[in-house]
Amino acid sequence: MKGSYCLIIHKEKSSKIKVGAIGLNLYEKGYYVYIGSAMNSLIPRIKRHLADEKKMHWHIDYLLKDNTTKIEEVIFNIGEKKIECNLANFISKNGDGKENFGCSDCNCDSHLIYFEDKDFCIKTVQEAYNNQKISFHDLTYFKTIAK
Repeated sequence: MKGSYCLIIHKEKSSKIKVGAIGLNLYEKGYYVYIGSAMNSLIPRIKRHLADEKKMHWHIDYLLKDNTTKIEEVIFNIGEKKIECNLANFISKNGDGKENFGCSDCNCDSHLIYFEDKDFCIKTVQEAYNNQKISFHDLTYFKTIAK
């Protein structure tokens, strides 16, 4: 199963986190959207992000390892077309991108976008999918198909 996904991440308090080659940066209290794709294994990829224990591989792994950070929602689509950069570019117009995060394999400025407000964060992600004319699903649906 292929597709793209947005992790809605809550950072309970501000802290500095060392993220791979990006280095030590301040991550503010609030909400982040991490935009990714899995063009071979969507369900295992999202399961991996939701797991507590994992080997550090992607930038997002370092952020999720922080004990004040947790995934609160997952919004994703199932499809052949890789749309993560389109989603990231749309979402970044309404939030603040963390420079060079999660985009080492493309020309985007960031695939991690900061928002102060959770509802606005989720609404922006939904609008990004609607802008692409692509239907999306949430974490509740993911749990039903990922058994």
